[in-house]
Amino acid sequence: MSSSSAPELTPELAAKFARLALGHVTRPYPYKLDHVMAGDEDVLPPRVLHPIFHGSFDWHSCVHGYWLLARLARRFPDMAAATEIRALFDRMLTPENVAGELAYLARPQSAGFERPYGWAWMLMLGAELEHHEGTPHRDALRPLARAFAERFKAFLPKATYPIRTGTHSNTAFALALASVYADAVNDHALARRIETTARGWYLADAGAPAWEPSGDDFLSPTLVEAECLRRLLPTPEFRLWFARFLPRMADRMPESLFTPALVSDRSDGKIAHLDGLNLSRAWCFRSIAAALAADDPARAVVLSAADEHLAAGLAHVAGDYMGEHWLATFALLALEAGAAPL
Repeated sequence: MSSSSAPELTPELAAKFARLALGHVTRPYPYKLDHVMAGDEDVLPPRVLHPIFHGSFDWHSCVHGYWLLARLARRFPDMAAATEIRALFDRMLTPENVAGELAYLARPQSAGFERPYGWAWMLMLGAELEHHEGTPHRDALRPLARAFAERFKAFLPKATYPIRTGTHSNTAFALALASVYADAVNDHALARRIETTARGWYLADAGAPAWEPSGDDFLSPTLVEAECLRRLLPTPEFRLWFARFLPRMADRMPESLFTPALVSDRSDGKIAHLDGLNLSRAWCFRSIAAALAADDPARAVVLSAADEHLAAGLAHVAGDYMGEHWLATFALLALEAGAAPL
């Protein structure tokens, strides 16, 4: 649900995003390992450590690159890249390769591997593949997705406090994405744990000052918290909470939320995160607007802000590899936001 002038996901954009992802999910280097070594025997190249997700600069970017490809192949099955996507999945998403990824998780040194961001994206990939009925890819990946679901169930009861950064450790973002998987596979235990945790962490928040962005944010700590609760609360309860949390949205306040971030150097991987911030804000703004009442004066303001941020981010999805290996994922989230679930 967006304004009539806002960009939408067209076949042309889908083809562009697919081509970008196909260009990086199997690109081996540069690669940034999240890897704890117990001895010399653990000094291994990424393709050995991670039989599937050894491209895209890092493990989590590779995972959500696969999510993007799976999503686009389902939405646009006749696009030219769909055949390449299916061939890639046939080659990579096999029981043997999944067993290799599971073996890495089983290492004692891997207990905190990619927590919580990579966990959440693995569950998003698993949720998407649940819609790919009759494919071997869905069945092959299920054990890996379940392993990360179990990690969430074990971790959340001992996570006393939320993490409110604008980067990978943000817990609201992780809960929002994990809830998609819980719904897709009817994992009621995970869904209950996510909702209970989110209510305990965020329900009392009010009058958010929105002290952002920080210099390498790609998430808005303020808006992603709201997006998390939008997914988890009944709509009437969410509207009451949101009015307390950001009571001056109709006045475009806090002002910091309504100003797209400036990116001074897109070859700097951390600074380039700010292009992602613009896209993820657009995603949150669009999704939140869809949950607001039609006569809520904040709704039009939120949609306008979504358009501004989406325009700022879409212009820079491709260009430098520091952004190119991941920004299309957040562009896709933003372009799909507010529409009926697919």
